[in-house]
Amino acid sequence: MKKLYFIVGSQDLYGEQTLKEVARDGREMAEFLNGKLCDLAQVVLMPTVRNADEAEDVFLKVAADKECVGVIVWMHTFSPAKMWIRGLQTLKKPMLHLHTQANEKLPYKTIDMDFMNLNQSAHGDREFGFICTRLNVKRQIVVGYYRHNDVIEKIRSFAEVAVALDFSKRLRVAMFGSNMRDVAVTDGDRVESEIKYGWNVNYYGIGDLVEIADSVTDADIDAKIKEYKTKYEIATGDTAAVREQAKYQIAAERFIDRERVSAFTDNFQDLHGLKQLPGLAVQDIMSRGIGFGAEGDYKTAALMAVLCKMAEKRKGATAFTEDYTYDLTAGSEMELASHMLEVSPVFAASRPKIEVHPLGIGGKEPAARLVFDSIEGDAIAVSMVDMGTHFRLICAKIKLVKQPEKMPKLPVARIMWKLVPDFKTGAAAWIYAGGAHHAVVSTALNVDDIRLFASLTDTELVIIDENTRV
Repeated sequence: MKKLYFIVGSQDLYGEQTLKEVARDGREMAEFLNGKLCDLAQVVLMPTVRNADEAEDVFLKVAADKECVGVIVWMHTFSPAKMWIRGLQTLKKPMLHLHTQANEKLPYKTIDMDFMNLNQSAHGDREFGFICTRLNVKRQIVVGYYRHNDVIEKIRSFAEVAVALDFSKRLRVAMFGSNMRDVAVTDGDRVESEIKYGWNVNYYGIGDLVEIADSVTDADIDAKIKEYKTKYEIATGDTAAVREQAKYQIAAERFIDRERVSAFTDNFQDLHGLKQLPGLAVQDIMSRGIGFGAEGDYKTAALMAVLCKMAEKRKGATAFTEDYTYDLTAGSEMELASHMLEVSPVFAASRPKIEVHPLGIGGKEPAARLVFDSIEGDAIAVSMVDMGTHFRLICAKIKLVKQPEKMPKLPVARIMWKLVPDFKTGAAAWIYAGGAHHAVVSTALNVDDIRLFASLTDTELVIIDENTRV
């Protein structure tokens, strides 16, 4: 079980009785927060920090505990901040600074100096906040009474991001083939990706997948087809093509388990030994939260896996998408995001159909794929690009919409959306920012989630929303 250390700050100045009350309040707060977060991580109360040695010790424990994904820190009393310096200098995990109090209301009729000295968050958290800013500590600050719903929601969002960042630090990505030839935006510095985000990205020959596929039995494929029938409507008589995709999926899943990868890419320019471009196989795998990027786009594959982990406990859809074409009708412009094959069924508005159709690219046999129309609702599109000197995230608000007319001759899954604040501003801003034609779209996450991820990883962020002006 992942852990969040709950660290309460004080000092020896106020005496033993005050420290007992600090410990009691800290225990009560930690138990309450644990009840709200226990499906994500266990909130573990640490001994009250009173001096520099104890501050250093607790943060060294944070660093040493692989199950600890982050810390929540609160100054119950005034806690001189120089004593936190050594400890904060060792901090490598996400921190939430909770600016709250043990009491919701002031006891106006009985308040005295003992109460004032004990409940000094307004004093202590400002002191602690200064040293964090001076040390450039990346953190989230949440303000308000800790039992209020809006505060709990923000703490929970932090916990989700912290768990996702812990996952990111151990993320392995497999590239079947390399980046698509001559394409710029999907490429990137894999070494820097590992240094900054923990993404261990490695090349594998497509032959590694073909070798496993050749060992798949008819019984294995029968079992996968049976699984497909529970989720999808098989709307084709070309069972051989569907079975071929089932074989690819079984092989990919075995590879994923063997190599402990959580994201992967393929490339239609490198399919030696495969009869089809993986379509249905990739779509179904993505529905499990395994990251994917087409054309060798490892950054989007990794980002999808991390954002799926972040959204794991939420309702909504999160997956890879690709910008394709527009409806430029004045005043009602829309984008159609319909990749050749790889659109995740998490976006399906109704039961997807398995169909088999030729592809206009790749030079392979007609591939089985899932065909469906998309859900509707507010969403974000998130792209990561390598600017040479640094990575940049672009996060745009979008609105998934129902297609205005049927598309009987478009034999792929389709997602349509409108840009925010309007088409011309949204598209121009995305292009000015260098946003890719690949993105992770999510109806589960919001701009604040991406802002927190960017802040805690020190990643440049461009936001495109209702306030954007080119």
